Amino acid sequence: MKYTQLGRTGLKVSRLVLGTMNFGPQTEEADSHAIMDAALDAGINFFDTANVYGWGENKGRTERIIGNWFAKGGDRRDKVVLATKVYGNMGPDGRAWPNHDKLSALNIRRAVDASLKRLQTDYIDLYQFHHVDRNTPFEEIWQAIDVLVQQGKILYVGSSNFPGYKIAQANEIAARRHGTIGLVSEQCLYNLAERRAEMEVVPAAQEYGLGVIPWSPLHGGLLGGVIKKEAEGGRRASGRSADALANTSVRAQIQAYEDLLDKHGIEPGEAALAWLLTRPGVTGPIVGPRTAEQLESALRAVELELPEEVLAGLEEIFPGPGPSPEAFAW
Repeated sequence: MKYTQLGRTGLKVSRLVLGTMNFGPQTEEADSHAIMDAALDAGINFFDTANVYGWGENKGRTERIIGNWFAKGGDRRDKVVLATKVYGNMGPDGRAWPNHDKLSALNIRRAVDASLKRLQTDYIDLYQFHHVDRNTPFEEIWQAIDVLVQQGKILYVGSSNFPGYKIAQANEIAARRHGTIGLVSEQCLYNLAERRAEMEVVPAAQEYGLGVIPWSPLHGGLLGGVIKKEAEGGRRASGRSADALANTSVRAQIQAYEDLLDKHGIEPGEAALAWLLTRPGVTGPIVGPRTAEQLESALRAVELELPEEVLAGLEEIFPGPGPSPEAFAW
């Protein structure tokens, strides 16, 4: 496994991030524990989750699965850089109670304590705001975070799904009013097929020294060889992938992508991850394996060096927006 610093911090993290969103809803606890063991054995030390994972009446289940894994011992917790998130409503009895969501000081304090209990740990390495809160000023947010850092409950803070201007606003206020490090990472939708983050989010992250953590690196499976799998009688596209492939121009684009990689003997999913690892500012993409086999495929991407011909071909098939602000100005 290869490692890098998380943004401008001294924290070293693996270049693949183990996403746990499937733990519970799609992968049972025993299999989830086996995947986490395999990830740790392979050197992945960066695990990402969220308080709402498990969803609906089972929200919080994913954190509990991880907590039970930590409780097995073997220095599991000490080896892991643990990231979780706050924003979604975690109201009791499955109801969306007021003050049980978003980023008020009250909810942040409540949510941290609840996550710590589910995760069976004393601290969270990276506490991430899962979405912008348009109604809570950053002065209030940072005041709440300062207390939690002083209490030793969290070490670093990151954002997720923030636009560029909110990254700037958050860190300017952190520096000006509190003299603290502010946000150290941004977790955003970013992959070959969805490159809008390059317009503002990635430049803002680089300007303020945030590590970029792409989620959905295979764009919901669309970049994982979906057409080839269909042709071979494998799992058919579903959800967002199926909807995208219904568009003839998108299908032609994905076919060209798969043809390019087939010519070079490269697996599509591994190429999509390897491409992200070449992008400026990217710490590492989040991989969310449902099985051990999917984890093994993701691990191969770390060692994959894409030839220049392939990189050029990918750029032609999936052209990015270009440098900011020239891409939208002149």
